[in-house]
Amino acid sequence: MNKSRWVEVLLVEVIMYFLLWLYDDYLATILSLIFGSMCLLVLIISIIVELIEPSKVPRWYFTTMIVSILAPLIAIGIFIVIGG
Repeated sequence: MNKSRWVEVLLVEVIMYFLLWLYDDYLATILSLIFGSMCLLVLIISIIVELIEPSKVPRWYFTTMIVSILAPLIAIGIFIVIGG
């Protein structure tokens, strides 16, 4: 996958999280924490396993996980700046 694909994925995720924040901030907080922490834990486990026994997991997998961790953080930041 090329670099512009990551930007597209990030923008779609941020828009979806931001719309969720506009709909209900309590639900968005819970879902952002759950999805973000799940992606973070899967990424950490994947990196540990990759260090122990290298596999043929493509690089785009790790990049997608990082994007999925950053998307709710960016949406939260935008919501705080815009909405207070």
